[in-house]
Amino acid sequence: SISPDPPSSHQRFRAKYNLPFYLLCDTDHSVAKAYGAWGEKKNFGRTYQGIIRSTFVLDEEGRITKVFPKVRPAEHAQEVLQYL
Repeated sequence: SISPDPPSSHQRFRAKYNLPFYLLCDTDHSVAKAYGAWGEKKNFGRTYQGIIRSTFVLDEEGRITKVFPKVRPAEHAQEVLQYL
């Protein structure tokens, strides 16, 4: 997982959910921009720049094999599991 949140936020989240893997920080949004996951969002009539929740499945060689754009967290885990 990569997000723009700072390392301290990732550490708390990882501990809270006892995650066995690291969460990567993208505080300058460079990774999100490179993957097209940073852009214009709208919420309650307000327009702003932010993370467009997306999932990218990579193969062993780092190539993208599947993109799930604009995901909804509540339903997304099952969708990814079905793909894998």
